[in-house]
Amino acid sequence: MSVSLPSSSSLDERMSNHASDVLHGRSRRRGPARLLPFLGPAVIASIAYMDPGNFATNIQGGAQFGYSLLWVILAANLMAMLIQNLSAKVGIATGRNLPELIRDRWPRPLTRFYWVQAELVAMATDLAEFLGAAIAITLLTGLPLFWGAVITAVITFWLLTLQRRGFRPLEIAIGAFVLIIGGAYLVQFIVAHPSLSALGRGFVPTFQGVDAVYLAVGIIGATVMPHVIYLHSALTQGRVATADDTQKLRLSRLNRVDVMLSMGLAGLINMSMLAVAAATFFGKGIEDAGNLETAYQTLTPLLGPVAAIAFAIALLASGISSSAVGTMAGQVIMQGFVGFSIPLWLRRTITMLPAFIVILLGLDPTSTLVLSQVILSFGVPFALVPLLMFTARRDVMGVLVSRPWVTVLGWIFAGLIIALNGYLLWGTLIG
Repeated sequence: MSVSLPSSSSLDERMSNHASDVLHGRSRRRGPARLLPFLGPAVIASIAYMDPGNFATNIQGGAQFGYSLLWVILAANLMAMLIQNLSAKVGIATGRNLPELIRDRWPRPLTRFYWVQAELVAMATDLAEFLGAAIAITLLTGLPLFWGAVITAVITFWLLTLQRRGFRPLEIAIGAFVLIIGGAYLVQFIVAHPSLSALGRGFVPTFQGVDAVYLAVGIIGATVMPHVIYLHSALTQGRVATADDTQKLRLSRLNRVDVMLSMGLAGLINMSMLAVAAATFFGKGIEDAGNLETAYQTLTPLLGPVAAIAFAIALLASGISSSAVGTMAGQVIMQGFVGFSIPLWLRRTITMLPAFIVILLGLDPTSTLVLSQVILSFGVPFALVPLLMFTARRDVMGVLVSRPWVTVLGWIFAGLIIALNGYLLWGTLIG
């Protein structure tokens, strides 16, 4: 039984027909127009790489160490490109998503365990994203954090209703949020006017002490989001029909463009976050710049209200869109691992309850956000290991089986990410 994804719409049907024409060599369109029906899944997945947790880490990195950790973001982004491409190939090659493959091929007790840990990780991730959006509304409007959370809930409920209209409306909406984040950071980049020579030196691998190493671990260790590995494989699952192996290979190549463009843009936005923080906060003696409220309040006197508002708008777009994507991932996780689902509105209600509890208890939202990233670290190996195992098997992937060098590189990346997450987790809990 496959996972229930958005129902078809007239726009979906037109794009599907266009995709079929391209795969069969019948399309008369040239250039970017040929790519349009294949763009979208990676756009949705990429939003997880620009969530409020990334804001906190990147801003702290720039404030403490200037531009010197730009190379870390670049390396992390390259890892993300490889891993998300492998996840997308699973859906194309098998017509199944990663949770379904695990359920089909692994013992039931292990599958149940996978479901529980994946649900916990998805909820922890959603907690950070939901809180980030609520904080942004509070910063923009002055409303109490509770009412910021209420407004966030209303907007995310609306965004998720787009699923009823098919794939494309939701992909377009998420894409619009990505452009809002990118545009907001372009404004901040122009206003902050970072040093181009310093930017260039930031891509030379170097560390400024043990604290820089630890922060780099946080940047890389939090790069791969387990829930979007599961989700990406579902987004390409049957999205474009293929008739034979040749079309699967062609579709996989076109999908790779989607991944590179979407993840590339996410990487540029993350680099901009760090660069703006470096140009604005580095050397100014500003403590706790990674705190989202502190960053906003400090931007106004340093760069002016336009930069501060752009920051809050970017944070709002990030929190709302990534929270909606997290809810989608939760549906895929439940249906894939255990074969049943609950209404989307009910899942959205359940997953936002922890954020309201945090607010009502008066806990510090940024500290809670950081803690949620620690919980997320637990889920990384559980998603990466089966992904690499399945994509290396010809009996699973067919013609889209990973080449040996890709598998080796994937295991190197996975080993590094798992080790860094373990180090980050150990340092957080012990230190």
